[in-house]
Amino acid sequence: MTTKLTDTLTSDTLCSSNHPVQLAPIQFPEPAFTAVVKPHGRGDLDKLSNALHRMMEEDPTLHTSRDELSGETLLSGLGESHLTIIAERMKRKFDTNVDIELPHVHYRETIRSSAEASYRHKKQTGGAGQFADVSLRVEPLPPDPDRTDPLEFVNGIVGGVISRGFMPAIEKGVREAMAEGVLVGCPLVDVRVTVFDGKEHPVDSKEIAFKVAGAHAFKLAAQKATPVITEPIYLLEVTIPEQYAGDIMNDFSTRRGRVMGMMPADKHKTVITAQVPLAECLRYATDLRAMTQGRGSFTRRFEAYEDVPTHLVASLVERYQQEHAAVAH
Repeated sequence: MTTKLTDTLTSDTLCSSNHPVQLAPIQFPEPAFTAVVKPHGRGDLDKLSNALHRMMEEDPTLHTSRDELSGETLLSGLGESHLTIIAERMKRKFDTNVDIELPHVHYRETIRSSAEASYRHKKQTGGAGQFADVSLRVEPLPPDPDRTDPLEFVNGIVGGVISRGFMPAIEKGVREAMAEGVLVGCPLVDVRVTVFDGKEHPVDSKEIAFKVAGAHAFKLAAQKATPVITEPIYLLEVTIPEQYAGDIMNDFSTRRGRVMGMMPADKHKTVITAQVPLAECLRYATDLRAMTQGRGSFTRRFEAYEDVPTHLVASLVERYQQEHAAVAH
């Protein structure tokens, strides 16, 4: 037996230098559960990166990533209990205290119709004031997974009623308003904004004034353009013993899921694929284990964003308003 190897990792092959051999690496299962890793304090944050790196060296089923919207560190593993044990080991071995929490569901907003609005920003403070008048039109764009910019901004001014030099300020105001949304504070995407009219003042018109006017005009137009909330939909592929197929199908119906197919697999197993909102399957690894006595497995991948059902929108709006009021106080 060889002990205390410092440079050896999982799937490495140990052999004689006179007879080198490389065995096929172990095929590890894909992660089935993702959580946010939240360090307790500044000291834990400083040690977090090294602790996670060491944990992944020991356990290749772990994966880390970063939530692009929130900036939080994500840790993926085989299940909720798996990550809880990892958190305990990080505390014991590396003195790094962290909490494991469910990740946020990143809802989005968009519009379903066209609308127009105008806004005049006028501010006088004794000296030079601020003045800007902006009229714009918002239109929905068809969803496109290849689109990298949520906004298509169009300068539709004819006759020079707004100088071209103020257009970047209007666009900046529109983008800031889109980032805040108009319903539940989520980013608004897939929209075309056309500035078609307005006014400026030879002395009082400034970039800041057109930025403010652009933001307010956009919000007014978006509120009239049938705004909706959309949610991420994932495709789940579940492999289970065939006797659990009925239970899994029924469970999908309670999660607002759509079963896409079911087919037999080897060793009396069944593969079921379904589209399920992410909000309904954050703990699916734990739930599937309970439903199948630990004999089921699944993979998932992002599919698309779809409108949140009308009966759930009110609760999201109410929750946002409560959180917003709490922050304000």
